[in-house]
Amino acid sequence: MTRLDAEPIGTPPPGPSNSALRSLWDRKLHHYPEASARYRYLAITVLATVILYYQLYIQGAVATKIIHFYGMTFTMFVVVSIIGNLLGAFASLAAGLADRWGRANLVVGGLFVTGILVLFALPHAPNTAWYTIFFAVLSIVEGMILVATPALIRDFSPQVGRAQAMGFWTMGPVLGSLVVTMVSSHTLDSHPDWRFQFYVCGIVGLIVAVIALFGLRELSPGLRDQLMVSLTERALIEARAKGLDTETALHGHWRQMLRFDIVGPAIAISLFLMFYYIAVGFFVVYFATTFGYSEAQANALANWYWIANAIALIVAGVVSDKIRVRKPLMVVGAVISIIGTAIFATLSTQPDTSYYTFAIVLVVIAVGGGIAYCAWMASFTETVEYHNPAATATGLAVWGWTIRITVTLALTALTFVVPATSTLVDQGSHVSEIVAEYPEQIATATAVDPATLGALKENPRDVRAGAAAVAQLMRAGLAANPQEAVGRLQQLSTQPIPAEDQAYLAEHAADVKQAQADNPGQWKIWWWICVIAQILFIPFIFVLRGRWSPRQAREDAVEHEAMIQREMASLK
Repeated sequence: MTRLDAEPIGTPPPGPSNSALRSLWDRKLHHYPEASARYRYLAITVLATVILYYQLYIQGAVATKIIHFYGMTFTMFVVVSIIGNLLGAFASLAAGLADRWGRANLVVGGLFVTGILVLFALPHAPNTAWYTIFFAVLSIVEGMILVATPALIRDFSPQVGRAQAMGFWTMGPVLGSLVVTMVSSHTLDSHPDWRFQFYVCGIVGLIVAVIALFGLRELSPGLRDQLMVSLTERALIEARAKGLDTETALHGHWRQMLRFDIVGPAIAISLFLMFYYIAVGFFVVYFATTFGYSEAQANALANWYWIANAIALIVAGVVSDKIRVRKPLMVVGAVISIIGTAIFATLSTQPDTSYYTFAIVLVVIAVGGGIAYCAWMASFTETVEYHNPAATATGLAVWGWTIRITVTLALTALTFVVPATSTLVDQGSHVSEIVAEYPEQIATATAVDPATLGALKENPRDVRAGAAAVAQLMRAGLAANPQEAVGRLQQLSTQPIPAEDQAYLAEHAADVKQAQADNPGQWKIWWWICVIAQILFIPFIFVLRGRWSPRQAREDAVEHEAMIQREMASLK
């Protein structure tokens, strides 16, 4: 007979190796960690966030190279991002199950998947279709993980200190963008192959995945499903956890999170961040097509934005926790960002704008955006906790879905607002190459009217046509005397532009010229749309939880501390 208490067949005997494997999979902590361990988990979570955004944004640094390599149109490249964001949005909803699956396992597994995709799959995609598929998979995994990481930050940071912790988390996308621009601006000249950027990114991503595998842990459901205001509540939180029914706490969690004070602010911050998301994906394209910057120059300029934004996030977190309020900082940050973005919009049609003028304006936008976003993240997670601390990942899933749907709609709108950019990216580069190779011939052909050129081509000895062409070249300033003008005309025969290049210019040169004229104005319209979106953010600040007055916030803290002391006394 089989013993009822016998181990099932196939169960490996207990031992050190199996214990180690179990510890790698079961990452739950049943006691709130000491300060050193808590800071370590927070640091690994922030590091994972930085790398995930680095992997997601790396294609933006070499956008024009990828477009030319695969023969994409600019619109197709935008469609790749649209598909990725749309799938990532619904992956974010699935990540709401992180409350059941565990946040740390989701992060660790995802880091290995994204590292492999960036190192091996994306740079070796054989065509546009496969590149789109691989980027879609990357976006799906990213959509899930980037709900789990802010949930981990919330778990390990009580409300006193929440803004600083969220400030560090929101540095994830900022530092990820900064790493993209820093690495690319310093290596593109020496390593022009766009794949090199993906190789570096993929290797770094796998290293961080290994660090997370051995170093990242999470709180058990009983601990994380409670609201913790300060670290003095550790003993009370652990005592409560022993009697907490975590399944009951999660009952109806989606219904609890689909509230106006959660969905509304999630939509509002998504609109506020429209400038940021377009900057991440298309700053290089914008500055290349509008101001003639190289990829390295555009990425170097973006460094000003990311560095200023990172500093603002940290300072805003410290100040917000010091004064114990979030809403006033959101208003101040939004106003600063709106002013900066409005100035940036006006500069779109001023081609003589200097590099450092752009740098200063981008710093202003970055500082305002950093202040507003840091305070918003702290306030939003506190609003979610107010309704149900156990449904934190669900609330963040709502935010993740909303922001990615908004980005998807914004990218779709972008293709209609700035069509000139598509023409410049798709045909402008080849037109520029032909012009660079045959500058004198093209200048001559452009200065002489087509009828005169046609007459000379039909009969090079046509005296009347020759005289007219000479006169036109001299009026255009291309020849100082008739002999020089004749020499330029003869060059059209002795050093002609190849027939295929002539045909390409005939088909696209006029469109490219018109696009060069239209492009700055179209981008100006888009940046003003971003200004309006940021203005719409402000009313939704009022529906979030939290005080406006630092004095009232301090009084709430004193009252809460007294309640904690009473509950601790009753437990004793």
